[in-house]
Amino acid sequence: MTDMEDPDIIEEARKVFSGPIAFLKSAPALEFLPDMAVNEVAFAGRSNVGKSSLLNALTNRNTLARTSNTPGRTQELNFFDVGEPLRFRLVDMPGYGYAKAPKDVVRKWKFLVNDYLRGRAALKRTLVLIDSRHGIKDVDTDMLDMLDGAAVSYRIILTKADKIKASELEQVFVDTAAAIRKRPAAHPDIIATSAEKGMGIPELRAAVLESVTQG
Repeated sequence: MTDMEDPDIIEEARKVFSGPIAFLKSAPALEFLPDMAVNEVAFAGRSNVGKSSLLNALTNRNTLARTSNTPGRTQELNFFDVGEPLRFRLVDMPGYGYAKAPKDVVRKWKFLVNDYLRGRAALKRTLVLIDSRHGIKDVDTDMLDMLDGAAVSYRIILTKADKIKASELEQVFVDTAAAIRKRPAAHPDIIATSAEKGMGIPELRAAVLESVTQG
């Protein structure tokens, strides 16, 4: 049994995410980062992958993370405090891969994210969100390369898993596992989620808790 399946850890994670969670600050540049008082788990994903919706489902809030129909809207690192007293932080990273984003915005994103990944000792794991309907795209591969290069542990989270057939989802699992098998910083376990249906949310909460409490 993995930690994600352990009923005690799932229940502990449910209680943690039912408690106080609050927006701390946005950091448009490294000098605005908060102190490293506690461990952090970051969420990464291409524009419109459903990151804000998943964060809201994870925290059982409707408006913790802003959802937008405008891709590439978030260009800052957004920090959220979890627990009272403070237990850990969630970090909402800017969406990547928006084709219409100006080059200077893309350049700024790369510098901010790369510097954060390489220099943040408090960052224990990055959760990379992949749309179940599309699988790993080239822009996702670029993100995985960046994480491998920065030696930051990451786990693949499939989003919108309710939008495809079970047989298709199983194939996405197989293909995704094969794509990350030889990647040095990739966690082997993949979680399929649906923010709309609540699928995989308890396991995702447990995975977040495991990331910040072990090692």
